[in-house]
Amino acid sequence: MAAKEICVKRYVVKLCEEERERLREVIGKGSAPAQRLLKARILLKADASEAGEGWSDGEIIEALDTSVSMVYRVRKQLVEEGLDAVLGRKQRMTPPVAPIFDGETEARLIALACSTPPDGYARWTLRLLEEKVVELGIVERASDNTIGRVLKKNILKPHLSRQWVIPPDANAAFVAAMEDILDVYKRPRDAGRPLVCLDETSKQLIEETRTPVAAKKGQTARYDYEYERNGVANLFMMFAPLEGWRHVKVTDRHTAIDYAHALKDLADTHFPDAETIVLAPDNLNTHKPASLYEAFPAAEARRLAMRFEWHYTPKHGSWLDMAESELGVLSSQCLARRVADKAAFVTQVEAWVAVRNKHNAKADWQFTTDDARVKLKRLYPSL
Repeated sequence: MAAKEICVKRYVVKLCEEERERLREVIGKGSAPAQRLLKARILLKADASEAGEGWSDGEIIEALDTSVSMVYRVRKQLVEEGLDAVLGRKQRMTPPVAPIFDGETEARLIALACSTPPDGYARWTLRLLEEKVVELGIVERASDNTIGRVLKKNILKPHLSRQWVIPPDANAAFVAAMEDILDVYKRPRDAGRPLVCLDETSKQLIEETRTPVAAKKGQTARYDYEYERNGVANLFMMFAPLEGWRHVKVTDRHTAIDYAHALKDLADTHFPDAETIVLAPDNLNTHKPASLYEAFPAAEARRLAMRFEWHYTPKHGSWLDMAESELGVLSSQCLARRVADKAAFVTQVEAWVAVRNKHNAKADWQFTTDDARVKLKRLYPSL
């Protein structure tokens, strides 16, 4: 470093007024690349002319948080090549290498990666794509690294797939139910007519066969791949998004009778004073008023059925049920672990529900019928 400092003295910066003004203009605009701005500041600080600041290299390095070699290179380039060379981009000595994939060939690669893979393969691999793009004449040559970079840039991962609820195109029944539920979600809060969304899911109960190792500094928590299956618990999620209230009923099964008893709890225990409960369940076959008649005498079933105003989410449209979103929160915050038995499961779920209700966590639904008619236009019948 001492040798470098001695060499710096050979490149003394002396700027004329025109050069100083040009450097001030570069800094003042603030739109130049960061390295160009740094070079301009170095030259102005290092200017040893009568009008300059004449800072030492040590002062420049400390003030601008740069390095000895950077200050040295800027001084040298100014003296040997001039100000234009300092502020301009260095010209390539060799022509740039043309990219293997341009816009058209990249689009063809993406389409290929999204297509059905060859027989014998569940998915496209980078090696298969490398061979296929050459075979089809999309490009003359390609490496799996190059193909991987193109796919990564387009956020495409052929090795992954995801289960999804795919709504039918141009389906009048779907859009009728969707617009009905969206209109319900637009209603203002009414204490006498609370909105309650209802959905259910299940959770496999798993008991550890070996004691897990707790996390510690520099090491994640570890658990054994072996486990003991200990049955399944069913959850009914009852979520009142405008009230900031939810209740989870844990059952052994998910029959029509279990559903009917969940509705009775909702009507007689949780909202006994409500004039009517606006119910938004999904379209599962047991989530119907008929389930009440399977569980209770006709008079009681009719009484309970009349306590509700029924609005169903469309088939293949369970994303419209806000209870499903709340189940997603429950799954990520509480159930993303092994739980050994139903008693422990109920304890954990009740603790989660208590905290969510304490904080009055609500849902702010923003998607409207007007949005649906634009963004989901393909789902509407074409007239």
